[in-house]
Amino acid sequence: MMRNIPTVTKNLLIVNVLAYLAYEVLRRTGVDLNNMFGLHFFLAQDFHVYQFVTYLFMHGGWDHIFFNMFALWMFGCVVENVWGPKKFLFYYIVCGVGAGICQELAQYVHYVAGGYANQGYELVEYGGRQVMLSTQTIINMWTTVGASGAIYGILLAFGMIFPEERIFIFPLPIPIKAKWFVLIYAGVELFSAFNNSGDGVAHLAHLGGMLFGFILIRYWKRHPYSGLGDYGMSKGHQFFDRMRTNWEQRTSKPQGSSQQRSEQTRRETDWDYNARRQNEQQEIDRILDKIRKSGYDSLSKAEKQRLFDSSNKN
Repeated sequence: MMRNIPTVTKNLLIVNVLAYLAYEVLRRTGVDLNNMFGLHFFLAQDFHVYQFVTYLFMHGGWDHIFFNMFALWMFGCVVENVWGPKKFLFYYIVCGVGAGICQELAQYVHYVAGGYANQGYELVEYGGRQVMLSTQTIINMWTTVGASGAIYGILLAFGMIFPEERIFIFPLPIPIKAKWFVLIYAGVELFSAFNNSGDGVAHLAHLGGMLFGFILIRYWKRHPYSGLGDYGMSKGHQFFDRMRTNWEQRTSKPQGSSQQRSEQTRRETDWDYNARRQNEQQEIDRILDKIRKSGYDSLSKAEKQRLFDSSNKN
């Protein structure tokens, strides 16, 4: 199964799981990796710039990392296959860092509105009892961990690349289009952010990941060949070009056993063989061009089957 996962997505899954396992093991010895590598409030003593990246690989619990990694596997595989590893990794990091920036801004608003800037000590409930803590100690506890901001950016990318693709979302009994799925998720996060439920979830970081992802995708759409080499191509053109290349490589190889090839040679002349090959190639080219112009859903059932058959030939 892991062999079918694209390179960057697979490595991100591995690194995240290993980092969480290290966190679980070391915290039993008194070493808190989340405190070291989680994203602290920028006015706190424990804040470091590198935490804008390292916090993406830290998680707060099994459920936290499970749902993040499940979404990364489910949508990251598709987006990376369309964009390629270089562009996908760049996008992932930008969304994650952007989510961290938005979370820092949200914490700063809370810092100012809550009067922490002019407050030396505060009586808070900690460990089931009332204790007096300094403002610096309190803001040092404002730590953000998790890849959720980058994951939400990937959800947005999937919805923008395949807006008409239908997907199942529990507990809805019917599939919905990807574009509505993204809008629903964004709406839920926006409502949760302003509802001030105090659930400990960085909703504004999730929205920040989607915001930075949207800006980057719009930029790539306006400048499809700017930076990142050929991976700057939009709308999955590179993905379909690779399909075309694979088809050409497969059809250039003799098919079947030596006995089958000799029988085929006897049945048709070189001219007939080349003509058949040319017709097959023209048909695949026509289908791929149709996908580029109108999307995969525009294909007829026969065209989809033709493309599927060509991609599964050995």
